[in-house]
Amino acid sequence: MMPESQLIRHANKLYENGWMAGTSGNLSVRTEDGFRITPSGKHKGELSVSDLVLLPSSGVLPTGLPHRPSAEISLHQSIYRNCPDARAVYHVHTVEATVVSEWARSGSLELPPLEMLKGFGWKGGEPSPVLPVFSNHPDVRDIAANLETFFRRKREFLLPGFLIRLHGLTVWGESPDAAFKHVELFDFLFRFMVLSRSVSL
Repeated sequence: MMPESQLIRHANKLYENGWMAGTSGNLSVRTEDGFRITPSGKHKGELSVSDLVLLPSSGVLPTGLPHRPSAEISLHQSIYRNCPDARAVYHVHTVEATVVSEWARSGSLELPPLEMLKGFGWKGGEPSPVLPVFSNHPDVRDIAANLETFFRRKREFLLPGFLIRLHGLTVWGESPDAAFKHVELFDFLFRFMVLSRSVSL
């Protein structure tokens, strides 16, 4: 299956899971000449491959596009520029991700040492990894600027993702299937964190 078709299949699943409610969220896949991203303002459960917008490697959008690309293209650009192995970037809005983003301390969120972390390559017994949490801004380009600063300081992502406070989760992977898996893994961790707090574990 072509990466673009995989993305469309994932968009439907993510919508059905309630992680791309309304027209929220955005997904992209890297191509030889740039990347293709979901359009702005379109229901993510009703997309087709023809709806995807090609953003050239130059970063300059062509004129006369049939669809307007997601307003969050700057986040995708930053990840593709700084993570050569990234072939897909998924940004979703889940309730639990939004809740736990408020629990961050000093710009990062400590994750519980659950077995599910092994899906990211974590080995039990090591210190549990932390997830970067960036401040939200009305203009997504300001969030992307903070992300670029993170990369310029040569800080590494221990896991392929980050949170934006009271906004959402962004992940990437070496394929669309890997990115989708990462969304599922993070969702499990976040749901555990919210539930464990509610029952005082």
